[in-house]
Amino acid sequence: MIFNEKVAIVTGAAMGIGYGCALKFSEGGAKLALVDINYEKLVEVKKELAKYGNEVLIYKCDVSDETGVKEVVDDVIAKFGKVDILVNNAAIWRNWSKFEETPIDLWKKMIDINVMSVVYFTNGVLPGMKERNYGKIINVCSVAGVYGNANMACYSATKAAVVAMTKALAKEVAHLGITANCVSPGSVSPAENPDPYFTQKSDLAFMNRTGSDMENANVICFLASDEASYVSCQNIQVDGCRRKQ
Repeated sequence: MIFNEKVAIVTGAAMGIGYGCALKFSEGGAKLALVDINYEKLVEVKKELAKYGNEVLIYKCDVSDETGVKEVVDDVIAKFGKVDILVNNAAIWRNWSKFEETPIDLWKKMIDINVMSVVYFTNGVLPGMKERNYGKIINVCSVAGVYGNANMACYSATKAAVVAMTKALAKEVAHLGITANCVSPGSVSPAENPDPYFTQKSDLAFMNRTGSDMENANVICFLASDEASYVSCQNIQVDGCRRKQ
């Protein structure tokens, strides 16, 4: 996939699927703005991407902070002149608790990070995309937002919200040359594993394994490419033929 002269923002880019996207976009020639709360890991990623010769900006940002997000987007536009692609990947999910045992503060935190960050970044890039009649927005969701996972109600709710938001947005901007899609991973290999191609056994999919970060990144980057020019308002599950929970 070719991304020459394209500018992409990827959130949650220090590891996992976001890191896979950074590699794939760099291979395709994109200019990158990588965002994460873990700045030290971003520094490592930037060093690794140097071999591709593309411009890479890195930002430490709490994606639930509206002001901080605006500062990041404004700086990217000031330095690169535009944003063509937005991948809203940053999220939190590690919680297993019964509905009535889930702290209200955790509900609020997940909504702020998993939902409102998507709103903040999308609001930041949309005006420029509308002005240029071009834009690709890809939101990383989850099969939890499709099926609803027991003992993960707050996470499932936030991901379902992003799926619905994406589809509504896609219908608003389709006539302006902007596409909006979701990618919903099933079981993914541990984000802490530095190998973006790593998989392991899993009983949650009929393929009997997890998906790799790169397998998810491949679909995300396809949706961000001009090869997917007629694809919008979709939620594509990358789940290895999942056994529904």
